[in-house]
Amino acid sequence: MATINVRRLNDDVVRRLKRRAAENDRSLEGEARHILAHAVEDDMTAKRASFRALAAQLRRKTEGRAQTSSEALIREDRHSGHRAV
Repeated sequence: MATINVRRLNDDVVRRLKRRAAENDRSLEGEARHILAHAVEDDMTAKRASFRALAAQLRRKTEGRAQTSSEALIREDRHSGHRAV
């Protein structure tokens, strides 16, 4: 596991983190770990939701149109002599 140091935190921020840690029955370090882990998780959740919304929008826009399967496109490309690099 990695270690990070956070320098020059405002005293009020540290005081509030300590209070929050005590309320959650965690150490200050444990609370900081919890906050950081959830911040990254929330960010990925938002990105996934955004991607899903965009995919749904694209599906609605192309609904009813004939679609060529990716397999057919790849086969056609291979038969034309193109190779992946």
